[in-house]
Amino acid sequence: MNNYRTIYEAVGGHEGIGRIVGLFYPKVQRHPLLGPLFPEDIVPVMEKQQMFLSQFFGGPTLYSDAYGHPMMRARHLPFPITPERAEAWLSCMREALAETGMPEELQEIVIERLSGPAHHFVNTTNEQET
Repeated sequence: MNNYRTIYEAVGGHEGIGRIVGLFYPKVQRHPLLGPLFPEDIVPVMEKQQMFLSQFFGGPTLYSDAYGHPMMRARHLPFPITPERAEAWLSCMREALAETGMPEELQEIVIERLSGPAHHFVNTTNEQET
């Protein structure tokens, strides 16, 4: 991350986060394990994700300002999130990050930062609950 104080700055701020989100969600929508969990109109989800990731990576508190405390585990409880889905989500994010052209070291930092929460959201091991 060299001269950057936050991941948010290193990935290009709000615009950089927006680019990641824009590359990420088409992959999520096409993914057989993830697509069915998301609404057809993905734009509101993308907007919230951009706000959340900006805050999560050390930028402005856009998400909290608009929606209150993130409480991400609680917000994901209505959805059956399996270990396989957590890994699929991270895989889609890896692909999106690679497409941005950001340095591999930074991609690894971003994935490492997202891996803990992705696995923390797992709330079932039963694929039949979809």
